[in-house]
Amino acid sequence: MSQIRPTRVLVPSGALGLNYDPIALERGLAAKPDIIAIDGGSTDSGPAYLGTGTSKYARSSTKVEWKGLMEARAKAGVPLVIGTAGTCGTDSTVEWMLSITREIAEELGQKVKVATLRSSQNPEHMAEAFAQDRITPLPNAPVVDAETFAACTNIVALAGAEQVATALNTGADIIIAGRTTDAGIIAALPIMNGCPAGPAWHGAKIGECGALCATNPQSGVILIDFNEAGFTVTPTADGALASPHTVSAHMLYENSDPFILLEPGGHLDVREAEYTAVDERSVRVTGSRWVETESYRVKLEGARKVGYQCVLLSLLRDQWYVENASAWAEDIVEKYRTKAEARLGLRPEDFTIEIRLIGQNATFGVLENRAEKAVEVGALGIVTAPSEALATELGKMLNPYLLHHPLTQEEEQPTFAFPFSPAEMNRGAIYEFCLNHVLELGSPMEAFRLEVHNVG
Repeated sequence: MSQIRPTRVLVPSGALGLNYDPIALERGLAAKPDIIAIDGGSTDSGPAYLGTGTSKYARSSTKVEWKGLMEARAKAGVPLVIGTAGTCGTDSTVEWMLSITREIAEELGQKVKVATLRSSQNPEHMAEAFAQDRITPLPNAPVVDAETFAACTNIVALAGAEQVATALNTGADIIIAGRTTDAGIIAALPIMNGCPAGPAWHGAKIGECGALCATNPQSGVILIDFNEAGFTVTPTADGALASPHTVSAHMLYENSDPFILLEPGGHLDVREAEYTAVDERSVRVTGSRWVETESYRVKLEGARKVGYQCVLLSLLRDQWYVENASAWAEDIVEKYRTKAEARLGLRPEDFTIEIRLIGQNATFGVLENRAEKAVEVGALGIVTAPSEALATELGKMLNPYLLHHPLTQEEEQPTFAFPFSPAEMNRGAIYEFCLNHVLELGSPMEAFRLEVHNVG
């Protein structure tokens, strides 16, 4: 039986770019962690970042926070790992993060060994895997075919603990990983050190978003201690306290089942987990179980371009129009569609038109169950078309409706407010997620590529 080595993981924040408490970080460093791990991405802001292979976080903010962590790594003398680098974890954002790391290393005079773990997938190879029945849908996944993969501008596979462990085994000071599961970058080292996979994955899930599992969630910094029996969670910022409630509740976060978490190679089962307060700040968790699957599978994410968009915003303040905004918007859509199809020779399926009433059901639409009286309503016109030129033309055609359209023929012509000039704002290409599938692998590293760089 291999020897189990207790492992302490320092998580500075839920994601690089969200900031972290520098005093809490220093406290974490004083506790002598074995590794510093931070997530770099999210799908929360939609498919455009995966579609374009770019980061949603500002480069300047990313650099400032990453510089602080590179300094922390040098002080602690432990590996620094970032997963899903650059928001979406494509090869392009791994390169983006590597370039930032090179700049910082030069500024600090650091010489570091950097391992890059790449997660981008070749669409042709994915189409072949699909034809071989190695790609299967997750629940509620869209129907796909070979053309779906060809249409993707970016496809990534989500790495887990095995791939991160392979990168750690290079002896790298810094690991910049492409798309990973949020928990994979935390679970890797405890599992490498012989800790049971159940507590390793459970603690990693709890710690994936930093102090979100505690009070004062914006502070970011937490410590997770793993050993043979379980794990302990300790936030390090002033006013940040963990309780059995705050810790156990995090299994609900971004997870459809509060007791089961699917990860590469198996799933976590926490139905028998016990959460115990060590003191007012820390929580101890035991009883987590890991169940391996017969085949090793990783999740795929893909995004494709679905057209171009032009948006306009108009503000309604006259109470007559505020109270009847829905009827006004529906009338505009009907009349606008008739005009656009006639004047541009378009078929109904050639474009879409939508007016979202900001302040009145814009978020939930027909599902909204609250009805408070509004002082004003913003009318957000959205037109989508196959080309940017057509989207712009359609946007200009919508302009006079949002500026002057009367609710009835009998009343005087109204004038509404455009907060911007020009009113038409081109959003450029827009994207949609089109894959929610898993890929079966012969070995964990089959879909991933590892490179080592000497930086500085």
